[in-house]
Amino acid sequence: MAITTAMIKELRQRTGAGMMDCKKALAETNGDMGNGDMANVMALAIENLRKKGAAVAQKKSGRIAAEGVIVSAHGPSASVLVEVNSETDFVAKDASFQSFSNSVAQAALSNAPADNATDNKWMASINLENGHSVEVARQALITKIGENISVRRFARVDAEDGVVGCYLHGSKIGVLVKLSGGTADGIKELSRDIAMHIAASRPLCISEQEMDRHLLQKEKEIFIAQAEESGKSADIITKMVGGRIKKFLKENTLLGQPFVKNTDQTVGDLIKEAGVTITQMVRFEVGEGIEKRKHDFVAEVMAQVGT
Repeated sequence: MAITTAMIKELRQRTGAGMMDCKKALAETNGDMGNGDMANVMALAIENLRKKGAAVAQKKSGRIAAEGVIVSAHGPSASVLVEVNSETDFVAKDASFQSFSNSVAQAALSNAPADNATDNKWMASINLENGHSVEVARQALITKIGENISVRRFARVDAEDGVVGCYLHGSKIGVLVKLSGGTADGIKELSRDIAMHIAASRPLCISEQEMDRHLLQKEKEIFIAQAEESGKSADIITKMVGGRIKKFLKENTLLGQPFVKNTDQTVGDLIKEAGVTITQMVRFEVGEGIEKRKHDFVAEVMAQVGT
């Protein structure tokens, strides 16, 4: 059986792999071409591509992927945010990468996986709309694009007993926030406004009670050290540190921050006036917490030319 353009086209449609990779995968089934079983040839070619994808993905897995996109998906009972990373911003704008990212978000929404990391089982056990698992599709995309691709994290917020607001700032920042109570009138708009505020103001948590105690202690130690430099008495230092802690909590808790659309009132005042409570928030920003590798492109070029 000769390899035809139609066969290559079909394999590309079924796998998303590049034309030359499809042609090579079909050629590698040469021993089974003679029986004329097209289905068997395609199955073997797909298996070859998957093996190659796994090998390429493993080879590139150590490369830092700190660019990418934040995408969301929504249903009547829940919403999800997903961060999918690439090595470069150029790839993050690629149509295939964006399609994969949106498909992953939809899969996370539809299947509600419990795990939340690239090495957990959900990526291998949950299929996308094309029938391939998230992991197989990820490996195929790596083969096609030539960069490390990772599904870094996702968050799911259930809409039961509340309203979930969402805000995406381009494709780099995404927020989900859940409001409970109040009346139906205007709560959806309010939830989006608060989600927008979270995107802009980066609160660490909703309320003072939720602030990380270890983080607060570290900040307190820094404030004490700074205050002691002033040479003030212990009583004055205690008051200075107490004031700075209050300011830190106000600036870094959602309820304590001035609302971005009306800085004369805090978010806490706003929701009290509306008769609602904020029960959950999620804020993702592409690449946050990932140490990006710094490239000396001049040195790289010089090294390649042997200078």
